[in-house]
Amino acid sequence: MAEEKKETPRIAKIEVDRDACISVASCVDIAPEVFELDDEGKAVVKDPKGNPDDVILESAQSCPVNAVILYDEEGNKIWPA
Repeated sequence: MAEEKKETPRIAKIEVDRDACISVASCVDIAPEVFELDDEGKAVVKDPKGNPDDVILESAQSCPVNAVILYDEEGNKIWPA
């Protein structure tokens, strides 16, 4: 039986908790058009629409400390759940 793929919610806002960020840069590796590391080695959003929403969600989920926070158009938190 094939797995049903869940539809990725539309991401309207991306935040990075700079206090939580530990500079692993998995978000940058997965969504390099959205994230980059600043001079302190912390992740920052450079273009919130730089990659497709499913890639942005994957990049947020890859963060070992859940420092990437995603919201939908109504302001509801998508990730971390």
